[in-house]
Parts: sequence; structure tokens; C-alpha cells
Amino acid sequence: MESAKRCIENGARLGWLIAPGMRRVEIYRSQQDVEVLEAPATLSGEGVLPGFTLNLNSLW
Repeated sequence: MESAKRCIENGARLGWLIAPGMRRVEIYRSQQDVEVLEAPATLSGEGVLPGFTLNLNSLW
């Protein structure tokens, strides 16, 4: 998605585009290709938000 890509270009280190209807998540990281996940149970804050986990089960 263009807006998520723009956030990374403006300095965000991690971005998630969550599409509940499609059960899909696009993960945007600085200097990396977009990673696409199908219906993941959780998302990790990785090194940007250490210890943070987002539970997605209620969305699916």
C-alpha cells in the first residue's frame, strides 16, 4: 500500500498494514522488501518495540 511505504520512506522503522477481510498482513521495514503474511496469529514488535506482541486472533 502506498501510504505504508511512504511512512517507511519518512523514517518509520516498522509498519504493519493489516487487512482483516483478506486475513493478510503486509510488514514494511526500512531497507527491506515487503513481507506478506497470511492470517498470522500474532505480530512482533521486533527490535523496534522489544517485547511487544499484537494478537490478531480476534480479527480473523
